[in-house]
Amino acid sequence: MLTVGIKGRQEVMVSEANSAKTMGSGTLDVFATPSMIALMELTAWKSVAEHLDEGCGTVGTLLNVTHDAPTPFGMKVWCESELVEVDGRRLVFEVAAYDEKGKIGGGRHERFVIQNEKFQIKANKKAE
Repeated sequence: MLTVGIKGRQEVMVSEANSAKTMGSGTLDVFATPSMIALMELTAWKSVAEHLDEGCGTVGTLLNVTHDAPTPFGMKVWCESELVEVDGRRLVFEVAAYDEKGKIGGGRHERFVIQNEKFQIKANKKAE
């Protein structure tokens, strides 16, 4: 059952694979904003996954976040999420990202609960 207060945490190491240069969001060897956003989405969806009905998942629909500080290669970055609102199938999370020196970003993220198979069929029809 989805209830306000569910928390999540995920972490990654900053490397060439998740750098701004590799992700195409800049030219520097620092943790990319798209990588931070992906970590935020991962943290949020994983935090609620075990609370969903069989065959259901969530999809991201809205992000309103800031990326406030750079993180170089070799540092650990982690994200913490908290489910702060459940409105039918709409889930609202507070998300925050940190490195070993402090907070590097944060904001709000919304996801919707979906039936995986039905959603995939709908998406596949676009290719017809």
